[in-house]
Amino acid sequence: MEKKTRIAVDMDEVMADSIARFQEWYGRDFQRELTLESLHGRNAADAVAPEHQAALRAYPNAPGFFKDLPVMADSQQVLRQMSERYELFIATAAMEFSNSFLDKYNWLQQHFPFIPWSHYVFCGDKSIINADFLIDDNAYNFDHFRGEGILFNAPHNVHKTGYRRVHSWQEIAGIFL
Repeated sequence: MEKKTRIAVDMDEVMADSIARFQEWYGRDFQRELTLESLHGRNAADAVAPEHQAALRAYPNAPGFFKDLPVMADSQQVLRQMSERYELFIATAAMEFSNSFLDKYNWLQQHFPFIPWSHYVFCGDKSIINADFLIDDNAYNFDHFRGEGILFNAPHNVHKTGYRRVHSWQEIAGIFL
């Protein structure tokens, strides 16, 4: 039997729109808008007033932050098609946010039921993943990764260079399908 190419896929800002949750909670807590333009080249906490930064840094640790995040456009359709050709793994750095485990697991079960739970990797350092490709929005995850890193475009990574960059799931489909 021929070995399938393995592709690891990050969750946040690749499959799940966590920026939308930052925007939602920031508006709720401070009655201000967190725009994509303000995030250009910065993480959410660095894009707000200094007196609000601690709150934004705390959001991902709060229960419910990762629950019911919007699904990134076309990710379900493209990943379903990819699952027929490739061995897919979801690689999410959940160790950083201990309250995220159950929400992320349930979110994957709801939105990506065709990816088996045995292919969920809740980790810290993604270099442990034995895959041919890693699709991620954080370039530091490629530093010791043995395969090829593909940078999924996000406001915070617009200045990162040196990696193949994709701007949408349709671009990923163009590469893998």
